Amino acid sequence: QVQLVESGGGLVQAGDSLRLSCAASGRTFSSYAMGWFRQAPGKEREFVAAINWSGGSTYYADSVKGRFTISRDNAKNTVDLQMNSLKPEDTAVYYCAARSTYRTSSYAPEYNYWGQGTQVTVSS
Repeated sequence: QVQLVESGGGLVQAGDSLRLSCAASGRTFSSYAMGWFRQAPGKEREFVAAINWSGGSTYYADSVKGRFTISRDNAKNTVDLQMNSLKPEDTAVYYCAARSTYRTSSYAPEYNYWGQGTQVTVSS
């Protein structure tokens, strides 16, 4: 069982940066691949970024590639999402998710545990 708690959301202006953090409970955090997803009002949840168990492999949605960076610290049981050059279309609730396998995935149903989400709002 893994419990995930996101933090770091807020209201920023276009072009600003924001860093989201996800704290995970449990002693087996390093055995989970981790991902970030987001959901805007009226839209389906979409993949943002994923990282494998060691942090050696990352995967990004085309819409955030080059602007967002996912990282993890297995000693601290955390996974972060650094978001730069934010755009109004990045506005959404951002969710951290854990997958009970070492490998990354962009497919939400393959993730077993989810956080409660943190709101990111980017004004123009």
